[in-house]
Amino acid sequence: EVQLVESGGGLVQPGGSLKLSCAASGFTFSSSAMSWVRQAPGKGLEWVSGIYSGGRTYYGDPVLGRFTISRDNAKNTVYLQMNSLKPGDTGDYYCAIEKYANDPGRHEYTHWGQGTQVTVSS
Repeated sequence: EVQLVESGGGLVQPGGSLKLSCAASGFTFSSSAMSWVRQAPGKGLEWVSGIYSGGRTYYGDPVLGRFTISRDNAKNTVYLQMNSLKPGDTGDYYCAIEKYANDPGRHEYTHWGQGTQVTVSS
């Protein structure tokens, strides 16, 4: 059974940092492309960042230069380091398995975690 368990969310002031983690199990993590996706209150899903085979990383324009995605294949975990947080980063953050592991330009997901909430507010 595929499981994705996110953690690390919370309340942070603007300009602060958080590091999200996603512990994965039940599939071949090391060969899977993983993404972080978020949903702001009252809005639709937004792809945030993805990490592909060979460690290739990609970012959405709103987070470029502020967020860093990484993975530890020995721990079956993907991370999202979020710096210089803004109120617009508020939302539920999900990690997901990319359906197309060799196509970073195409985002469809086979499995999701339960999400972790991030609130950026003073």
